[in-house]
Amino acid sequence: MLMKEYRICMPLTVEEYRIGQLYMISKHSHEQSDRGEGVEVVQNEPYEDPNHGNGQLTEKRVYLNSKLPSWARAVVPKIFYVTEKAWNYYPYTITEYTCSFLPKFSIHIETKYEDNKGSNDSIFDNEAKDLEREVCFIDIASDEIPERYYKESEDPKYFKSQKTGRGQLKEGWRETHQPIMCSYKLVTVKFEVWGLQTRVEQFVHKVVRDILLIGHRQAFAWVDEWYDMTMDDVREYEKNMHEKTNIKVCNQHSSTVDEIESHAKART
Repeated sequence: MLMKEYRICMPLTVEEYRIGQLYMISKHSHEQSDRGEGVEVVQNEPYEDPNHGNGQLTEKRVYLNSKLPSWARAVVPKIFYVTEKAWNYYPYTITEYTCSFLPKFSIHIETKYEDNKGSNDSIFDNEAKDLEREVCFIDIASDEIPERYYKESEDPKYFKSQKTGRGQLKEGWRETHQPIMCSYKLVTVKFEVWGLQTRVEQFVHKVVRDILLIGHRQAFAWVDEWYDMTMDDVREYEKNMHEKTNIKVCNQHSSTVDEIESHAKART
């Protein structure tokens, strides 16, 4: 098991990001879904938890075979997906990733959002007070992203919002910018297979970090697209984008899901 805590700041408020988060996830999933890979939305509906109250439960299938390293592609089916389940009780969310083909693999992410610059060192005391973990700050303006994902229009160093006047973030922006918020993410990766555990867990954390950096950059760079939306507006947008994304992804997988699941059962 390898646990890390990521802190990602943005020039937004927690209340603003409530809309921006939903918009970004839907648009990003649609953009990344192509040639039979990407995100299929299986379930998205209201959910009530006795401890956290009212929220939203989402279940997705993430198809990503071509994004795996060569040593991983050698041991998984040609059509490979990870199941994502997310419980959104904003400003607290839980996300879990599992794979029927790899029963010893899982990712667990707990997220809390606060209006500060990442200065709350005790935010996960109830969840992981005595657990050893590395704290990693991710800077949306200065950290490098994989070249294939770079777009100047989504670079916070150059982008400036027409609706909010925010943007063109300079080095050290977190110390002076207002408003500012932070996404605190406690990420636990497990791959309990002897000989591969350390390599896989470290690789997965690298992928998670890249995804967090790209997603938060996009959420801010797309702010003028979602800033005037209400919750009803973004839920309608989310619904429409899910339908379009499912069409892109599902047509190529309708005959392969049963094959994957039967393959998994045979191995276990």
